[in-house]
Amino acid sequence: MTEVVLLFPIFVIVVFVTAKMFALLVLVQKMEIASYYAARRWQLESHLNADPVYMTFDAGLKSDIEEKVSGYLGYGSPAVAGFLNLKGPKANLDITRTQVWNVLTLTVETNRAGVALICPPGGAASVCAAAPSKMNCINGYNYICTGNKQLTVIKYVPNRDRPIQFKLPGIH
Repeated sequence: MTEVVLLFPIFVIVVFVTAKMFALLVLVQKMEIASYYAARRWQLESHLNADPVYMTFDAGLKSDIEEKVSGYLGYGSPAVAGFLNLKGPKANLDITRTQVWNVLTLTVETNRAGVALICPPGGAASVCAAAPSKMNCINGYNYICTGNKQLTVIKYVPNRDRPIQFKLPGIH
């Protein structure tokens, strides 16, 4: 019985750290799905014409997509935002138009993961001194211990006009 009492705190710590790492994986996957949704919707509903009438519609479309993406990522729910370490009121969706591509950039800023037990007082230098990939180690340490990291997903969407209505082949 003594072993269980002594090992239980270690088990809880391992579970908590594993859950926080799992949260990072979930956040990355949710960002990929949300960026695909944003790119596809922008491709199908935005306008090619740079006329100011269409640009105001596209600005409204961008804000609607940004709102839906932020809701999907968990910005509307304090519990989900806390689990995924989301920082700020919403995700940032930036759309850059070029002649061939529309470049959609989805950026999410995170808080620190809150696992202070594995963050030594010496900082990243004490943890990553012997790491073979020092920059990756420092990035991971900063995500877990200091926060303020930005995760970014970039999608390239081709410029094209409205999709042609699909008709099944057959006798008409």
